[in-house]
Amino acid sequence: MIFIDFNITEHARLFGVIPITDTLISTWIIGAALIALAIVTRVKIKKFTDVPTTGFQNIIEAIVEAFDNFVVSVMTKRYSYFGAWFFGLFLFIMVANISGIFGLRPPTADFAMTFPLALTSVIFIQFMGIRYNMKRGEYLKDLLLRPVFIFAPLNILSELSRSVSLSLRLFGNMVGGLILMGLMYGLFPWFLTIGIPGFLSLYFDIAIGLLHALLFVVLSMYFMMMKAPKEDF
Repeated sequence: MIFIDFNITEHARLFGVIPITDTLISTWIIGAALIALAIVTRVKIKKFTDVPTTGFQNIIEAIVEAFDNFVVSVMTKRYSYFGAWFFGLFLFIMVANISGIFGLRPPTADFAMTFPLALTSVIFIQFMGIRYNMKRGEYLKDLLLRPVFIFAPLNILSELSRSVSLSLRLFGNMVGGLILMGLMYGLFPWFLTIGIPGFLSLYFDIAIGLLHALLFVVLSMYFMMMKAPKEDF
């Protein structure tokens, strides 16, 4: 990772209350870049044809089709409408993971970022359970009465712990890579950092960043499908 500062620096306070940290600045930059990309794509979509005539259309259609097929393979056709959310989540986490290449401090190397992302996924997981099982009472039975009612606190704790496990997995791997690359860059003089550290940086930023973005999304999908009615499988 080119960005190797381990500490999260606070630069200022918005309204004297909200801390403006490296994480927040990186998130704003990544968000602005993704919004700009979305606007450009939306403008280009108006010119799309039934038979692709440009490389840009081919790339966009290939990405969308591949991700749609992936979502259907994990969540079945009935729940494929969650694909839009998970695509946005995957894209943000992937770009955040590799942002160190561009001199930003990866937001996902900050637990204050990974925990809200995981908490949002857990909220969707509960939404799945409530929406598709509430009429039959299965959701509350699983949560409060199974295997017996005295396990209700543990069942509730188990649901909440998913946000912690998802966030810690992503945070731990990203901050671990940040620390490792910082140590590697410290071992070499500056003119040798384009060698072994440079190749390792590409590996940790791109390969590991892509892998853990995908892992976060797959686990979220899997936890959601655990709440789906059994007949949907």
